Amino acid sequence: MHPSVHSTAPASPLPRRRFLRQLLATPAALSVGLSLAACRSSGPQGKAIAAGESVLALGDSLTHGVGASATQAYPHRLAEATGWHVTNAGVSGDTSAQALQRLPGLLQAHQPRLVIVGIGGNDFLRRQSASVAEQNIRAICQQCLDTGAQVVLVAVPALNLLAAAGVLKDHRLYADIASDLPVALLEGTWSRILSDSSLRADQVHANAQGYAAFTEALLGALRDWGMWRA
Repeated sequence: MHPSVHSTAPASPLPRRRFLRQLLATPAALSVGLSLAACRSSGPQGKAIAAGESVLALGDSLTHGVGASATQAYPHRLAEATGWHVTNAGVSGDTSAQALQRLPGLLQAHQPRLVIVGIGGNDFLRRQSASVAEQNIRAICQQCLDTGAQVVLVAVPALNLLAAAGVLKDHRLYADIASDLPVALLEGTWSRILSDSSLRADQVHANAQGYAAFTEALLGALRDWGMWRA
């Protein structure tokens, strides 16, 4: 069965306080969620997205939720918290080129108000050209913007000597793209989570607690940017 796209839309979203208690159920996750709040960069002031609107989460295994169950993946958690109709378009192993190829059909099928773009990790792991990855991710963001959708770009860690020692840092291409295009940038979040062994299922994937921490950081950023009204 191909894991390309599935949708999650809750019939009755949990109240925010109750959801967040479940989302960050342990002291360790709460500590990480709070520290990740400091990793968010400023972005353009966005437009609020109402419950029931279409949101597209485009990415690879970190979007799909490898390392945890389908209901623990961040798109599902995001749908529970916001009431949005979130399409999980994360495909494990996808590169930026493959995500770009899939994008037109996804935009046509789902007509999202918001696209969350988290791609590039497999380009780095396979040591493909960073400049080509940047071109692809720019094209992804621009295609989404051209439809009138808002875009959140999620920075992914670079592969370098520090990464081998477990010290991860965002690849600079994400900040370069966000400086040129009207997209919001979520910085430092995956780098912090994947640097913490307690939040990882393996070296490159989060566990359930890691996805919970990512979701909390994303929700805080969306609220700050005006895209979500808690």
